[in-house]
Amino acid sequence: MPRLDSSKAEVLVFTFKEGLLSAVAHDLKLQLTRFTLDHEAERYAAEFEAGSLRVVTAVKDGRDDPSTLSASMKADIEKNTLSDVLEVRKHPTARFESVRTTDTQMEGRLTLHGVTKTLTGSLQKSAGVTTAEFRFDQRDFGIKPFSAMLGTLKIKPEVLVRVSLRD
Repeated sequence: MPRLDSSKAEVLVFTFKEGLLSAVAHDLKLQLTRFTLDHEAERYAAEFEAGSLRVVTAVKDGRDDPSTLSASMKADIEKNTLSDVLEVRKHPTARFESVRTTDTQMEGRLTLHGVTKTLTGSLQKSAGVTTAEFRFDQRDFGIKPFSAMLGTLKIKPEVLVRVSLRD
C-alpha cells in the first residue's frame, strides 16, 4: 500500500468568519504539515497530527490575501486554534478511513477530537491530481468554534477540508 506525506499530498482546512464584527475578521486557509496517507486502489487511510496545523493566509472573496496577516497574527491564530479549539494535548491526532469511493464521491469515517463520524465528500481526478473535499460542522465532533469579543467575532461551525494527492 503506497504511503504519502506532505511531499506528495496536501491537506488544507478552510474556515469562514461570521458575527457582528466579521468585517474585521478573516476567512482562513490553514494547512496540515504532518500526516501520512495510505492508499491502494480506491481505499484511503490517513492519520493527521493536529498540532501541525499552520495558518497559510487569509482569504478574501475566495482568493488568497497574503498581505492581510502579520507573522504575529498567524502565531496567535495558531495558538488559539491548537490549544483552545482543537485541544491538541488531549487529541493529538485525527484519523480518516474511506469506506466507499466512486468516481465523484468518497465516504469515510473521520475520528476528530475523540469523536468518530461518517462523512461524504466530493472526489475529483484531473491532470494527475486526485482531490477530495469534505464539509462538516465542528460541533458534530465536540469542537466549540472559535469566538471572541463576547461572540461578536466568531468562526462559522462549518469547515472545508481539501485533500489533494499527486500521482
